[in-house]
Parts: sequence; structure tokens; C-alpha cells
Amino acid sequence: MNPHLDIERARFNMVEQQIRPWDVLDSRVLDLLLRVRREEYVPERYRALAFADMEIPLGHGETMLAPKLEARMLQELALKPGDRILEVGTGSGYMTALLASLGGHVYSVDIVPEFTQGAAARLAAHGIANVTLVTADAARGWERHAPYDAVVLTGSVPVLPEAFPRSLQPGGRLIAVVGEPPVMETQLITCIAAGAFNATVLFETCIAPLKRALQPERFVF
Repeated sequence: MNPHLDIERARFNMVEQQIRPWDVLDSRVLDLLLRVRREEYVPERYRALAFADMEIPLGHGETMLAPKLEARMLQELALKPGDRILEVGTGSGYMTALLASLGGHVYSVDIVPEFTQGAAARLAAHGIANVTLVTADAARGWERHAPYDAVVLTGSVPVLPEAFPRSLQPGGRLIAVVGEPPVMETQLITCIAAGAFNATVLFETCIAPLKRALQPERFVF
């Protein structure tokens, strides 16, 4: 048995059996998923599940998104080499690495200091330097480095704060999972001109919410 060959076979199968069937056909994205070592961003105890079609626990009540969802989000953002990107929810740093490999600079914000520190170490180990990591609460927006060409929320929000679309520059794209269990919508919002946006529902899913996400107003009788 060759452990290296087994890992590469599992990575290949992840792409061919999970990701391609989910309408991810962008060759840049597929090549990247074969290149970036997902298993090295997964907590040690779950490393055997690195290529499984499931969310992986990261601690603090957070999870790593399923590979097909990460890949589809990445494809829909249609990143370009010079893009300025905001990621809300750094987690393990894997999605950060993917974004940084396709874009210009990634500003990634997470509310959990342990995630920021762990991601910084992993990204540095892989020579990924075009990233700024911040420990803060960005669940309702993060305009410090706006305007952005792309924004991605790695946790769901019951309602999408206006600050996120507002932080896009014309031509900018935002991916967010919006709604509450059991059904949420993955939305792609494009800034077509200053203050004007086009929203498309891509697919339904259900993922864990961002901590301190904006809550909808509820009627009390």
C-alpha cells in the first residue's frame, strides 16, 4: 500500500464523483482542488474524512463546508487575478487558500482567535502570503477594506445585512447562504452599478449560521 497514492486517489475521486456532478466544470477551479492539499487544513482527528462529502467539525460549534459547496461557491465567484476579496468565516483556512490562489488579496475575518491563528500557520506553511487575517465580528459587514470585487460568507445568515452588497464595487460578486433551517438559499448578488444589484438564487442547502448573525424582526403577539 502506498499512502501517498491512496490520498491522491481520494482527492481525484472527490473531484470526479462529488464536485463535477454538482455542475462545477471550471477547469481553473478543478485544477486548484487537485493542487491544494485539503487534508492539511482538516483537524488531525478528522483527516481520514478530508475528502468525504460532508461537513467536518472544527470546534467552537463550527464546521468546514462540504467540498462540493466550497467548489461551487468558488466557481460562481468567477475570481480574477487582481480581485480584492472578503471572506467572512476563516475556519480552517482552506477556503482562504483557494480564494487566494485565484484572486489578488483576501481579507479573511473570523470571530474565533484560534481559527485565525491556526489558519495563519497553515497558510504560511504553504507559502500563501496574499492574505490578511483578522479576528473580529464581521457577521453584519466588514467595510474596512472595501470596495471588494468578491465577498463570500462561509456560514449562513437568516437575513443578509445590507452592508455586504454595499461593500461591492461595480462588477463585484457576493455569495451568501440566506435563510433558516430546514431550507436556505444560496444567493449570488452582483453589483451592476453603484447602488444597483442583481440577485440570483443558485441552489438550496442548509449550513451552520455565522455567530452573531443579524436576526429577522419577529412579531410578538
